[in-house]
Amino acid sequence: MSRFDHRRYRPGPVVNLPNRQWPNRTIREAPIWASVDLRDGNQALHEPMNVEQKRRLWDLLVRLGFKEIEVGFPAASQPDYDFVRWLIEEDRLPEDVTIQVLVQAREDLIRRTYEALAGVRQAIVHVYNSTSPVQRDWVFGQDREGVKAIARQGAEWVAQGARDYPETRWTFQYSPESYTATEPDYAIEVCEAVLDVWQPTPERPCIINLPATVEVSSPNVFADQVEHFANHISRRDAIVLSVHTHNDRGGAVAAAELALLAGADRVEGTLLGNGERTGNADLLTLAMNLYSQGIDPKLDLSRPDEIVAVCTECTGLPVHPRHPWVGELVYMAYSGSHQDAIRKCLSRQTPDAPWNVAYLPIDPADLGRNYQAVIRVNSQSGKGGVAFVLEQEFGLSLPRWLQVELAALVQRESETRGGVLDAAQIRAIFERHFIVDQAPHRLLGYRLDRNGHDLIEARIGTPDGERMLHGQGQGAMAAFVDAWTRWSGRSLSVLDYQEHAIGEGTDAEAAAYVRVEIDGRAITGAAIDRDTVAASLRALLSALNRR
Repeated sequence: MSRFDHRRYRPGPVVNLPNRQWPNRTIREAPIWASVDLRDGNQALHEPMNVEQKRRLWDLLVRLGFKEIEVGFPAASQPDYDFVRWLIEEDRLPEDVTIQVLVQAREDLIRRTYEALAGVRQAIVHVYNSTSPVQRDWVFGQDREGVKAIARQGAEWVAQGARDYPETRWTFQYSPESYTATEPDYAIEVCEAVLDVWQPTPERPCIINLPATVEVSSPNVFADQVEHFANHISRRDAIVLSVHTHNDRGGAVAAAELALLAGADRVEGTLLGNGERTGNADLLTLAMNLYSQGIDPKLDLSRPDEIVAVCTECTGLPVHPRHPWVGELVYMAYSGSHQDAIRKCLSRQTPDAPWNVAYLPIDPADLGRNYQAVIRVNSQSGKGGVAFVLEQEFGLSLPRWLQVELAALVQRESETRGGVLDAAQIRAIFERHFIVDQAPHRLLGYRLDRNGHDLIEARIGTPDGERMLHGQGQGAMAAFVDAWTRWSGRSLSVLDYQEHAIGEGTDAEAAAYVRVEIDGRAITGAAIDRDTVAASLRALLSALNRR
């Protein structure tokens, strides 16, 4: 039998909830955010943060707008204890920010925790014990009553510790650890024992936190578990219902979102999802998900590059370039069809209208990303991406027939180089192939007169020296075509011609693009000049020089 044998595993506990309501609900406001970066995210590091790194990350969390921040496990770690004391003694706690500390349901650790918090204005004391069958049977060797007694005793010690420091406004939090692997009704029974000790009220609520300590089922099952708990726990109006999801199955964010639909008020998580094993719920992703739906996330996420830099430096963990919302490559499009759709939508998007751009769920500018970085051209790109880059970077608005020709050349160059081409390289390809107005023929000067129709006298440099060409027609280009035909003896016709200004004001240049037919063959040329007429004539010469 293969060692990779699915028959060794069993699905996690489920709830019989035939009348579940969460699928019919929508999230309308941001939850209470609780960052656990400085505890859960810290203990998951190969090298835990030192006090200086924790200070830097603390400052970032406060600037972002977090009002509840779990700062450590002060009874179990001297650096955590020192950090908590620094926050209090150096008056680093804004009045609207509440710190949270974690402690096991042990009397000595709870006493030490309160010593660390002495003098704080307000704080959350978070006590926990594991409740799942495997923890009861294999770790603690306790039956259901024994584990419930641990929770009740821990709650009593927490309440007693608070009475010893009456000057502080305390909030109590309890977590039945491994909640998702615990029998649903038993988890409620344990939490009821804790509530009987604390006696919370709507005016002084406690927090009950339901952790997916290990993600053992799909997000919809977790939502059922949360809704079942919310429907059956007593004193619901005196409880802030919190969730703490992990990402073992890759569903931490989805599980937290569905938990909000199921009745949760609060979400614990970390920036960028750092945490034990596969990590915690990523609060940046959760908050940006709300933002993209028109909901105020109540966090300032407008500087993601700063967030990524601070988190990377403090944790030593890299951020994937395609991390949701904030990854380096998230707003870059390489696919030709995507690029074309983005370019067309952006050209129609107005500042006062709701955002509606294909492939871009939000405006990248909201996160400090510029449009020059939106589209990157490689061998998979098409004409839309090439056109977008030239227009955004250089103000060159190429006609479609020129986009098609240039895209093929850019693709060939990208395949040869084996990578992404930047804007300067794309422009160089454009100029090398289409602005060919210096040899073998070039415009040295011209004079244009109008007498019922346009008369042109053009001085042209040729391999045999200067030549003066004369012609007439309706417009400068028609007159020049006539002059060229008279001189060369070869007829040509203009299939299409477009021009536009580059920039504004008297110093603006003109870009001209022309497509001509010579001997049954269509040829494209382009030119840029401060003189509009000169640009058109030079574009025509570019096409003639390319034949």
